[in-house]
Amino acid sequence: MLTAGQICEMAHTMSIFFSNYLDDLNELHREIISIIEQLPKEALDWSLCNNANSICVLVVHIAGAERYWIGDVIAGDPSGRIRESEFRVNGLSAEELRKRLTDASSYCRGVITGLSTHDLEKGKTSPRDGRIVTVGWSLLHIIEHTAMHLGHIQITSQLWGKEKTD
Repeated sequence: MLTAGQICEMAHTMSIFFSNYLDDLNELHREIISIIEQLPKEALDWSLCNNANSICVLVVHIAGAERYWIGDVIAGDPSGRIRESEFRVNGLSAEELRKRLTDASSYCRGVITGLSTHDLEKGKTSPRDGRIVTVGWSLLHIIEHTAMHLGHIQITSQLWGKEKTD
């Protein structure tokens, strides 16, 4: 049987896990924002080729995916997301893109602060395809997905710069 001190220590550890998770997600957002705020608006809609996504598309997709996996899947709070429309967006400013990330971050924080480590193993159903995933898997997927697209944003930004100097 656990002592009261051990229970308090476990509760503190649980909150540290989710606090660290949110810090990591916010750091990814800060890196994305740092890039988009340094680029001219035309760079946000530029892509290397027809089947490559623009930075604008990637940011909107990141925000949509985070809201979906944390809201629709984990919290059971339907967003009305139309994933395909994220890949057709253009013309948004750095400010509008930053707001999308900030709104997603705020929403995610609200859901995640209500979780405990016991929730990590709970099965949740993805409304999009009926697949059952755990809360833990969903959270890891978001970090992985956001980090991957941050890499795409970094490369696109570098190629934009090279394209304009050649």
